[in-house]
Amino acid sequence: MRWENLTVESGGHSRAADTALFGADAVVSRTFDTPEFRGITFHEVRARSIINRVPGASRMPFEWTVNPYRGCSHACVYCFARKTHTYLDLDPGLDFDSQIVVKVNAPELLRRQLGSRRWQGEHIAMGTNVDCYQRAEGRYRLMPGILAALRDHANPFSILTKGTLILRDLDLLVQSAQVTDVGVSVSVGFTDPELWRTVEPGTPAPERRLDVVRTLAEHGIGCGVLMAPVIPFLSDQPAQLRATVQAIAASGATSVTPLVLHLRPGAREWFMAWLGRHHPYLVRRYERLYADGAYAPKWYQRRITRQVHELAQEYGIGPTRAGMPRRILPPEAPEPVVSEPTQLTLI
Repeated sequence: MRWENLTVESGGHSRAADTALFGADAVVSRTFDTPEFRGITFHEVRARSIINRVPGASRMPFEWTVNPYRGCSHACVYCFARKTHTYLDLDPGLDFDSQIVVKVNAPELLRRQLGSRRWQGEHIAMGTNVDCYQRAEGRYRLMPGILAALRDHANPFSILTKGTLILRDLDLLVQSAQVTDVGVSVSVGFTDPELWRTVEPGTPAPERRLDVVRTLAEHGIGCGVLMAPVIPFLSDQPAQLRATVQAIAASGATSVTPLVLHLRPGAREWFMAWLGRHHPYLVRRYERLYADGAYAPKWYQRRITRQVHELAQEYGIGPTRAGMPRRILPPEAPEPVVSEPTQLTLI
């Protein structure tokens, strides 16, 4: 999505700075003087398309995504999507956290595209770029319309989130799961409260996210946990991994999938600056560990994966597949044979 592919949402007023940056016919910008939105600017746009094809070179195990937002107030210092803000002439650091693009026509546009003869009903993944249940969703309420469109077209989908706001749409999730495959995963990389406050400052606390897993399970929606990221030297000690997996198991998660921190351009610079401020003694160790690129060495990834899998087995968590799609059937209907479920992976 580029700014030239967007049109203005009627009824608003662009500021002069935004007009210079985005063009007079591109975007309406708003700020709200409330504590939860202070310091954040929302750029309301009307997108021309909402179902996005994943690039062929991607490691994602799905082909189509829907992203109603760009930028994310979760402000996770490691977020791999930070570089995407540079495509909009915004910086991947503070702008990514505070300049949020809102595709205000996402629900109606999705409904129209799902009804097109060209659409074949493929699986749609949400929350794999930025969180669709970030703070802005509490005001703009795009997801109820998106979920209703997917439900009405019986289109399979999955959601990955750190946001507790997903519980607002619990009824829609249950209704959708009665007619199509629905996968939900919650991201909880660690349970250390001090680490959470500095590395994921805009997110709900890890225990609140695990409450989401518990509530979804109570309503028949199986929910996996993406244990991501495991942060080298900060959340990867055996006792820390054990505490995290134990908490995930206690929440009733159907699965746990570990993923080691990776540092792509844009995210790498922002994360390393954060590391230098909060843990300067680790900077050289990170430079060595990530000397060959964005990913930690294979030996390190395998070690973490093995440890988490062993702990998952010890605590009785099922197969390590995140967000297993599930269809809820009437009592008299037979359980269908389901092929290998779509896996949610954050890369």
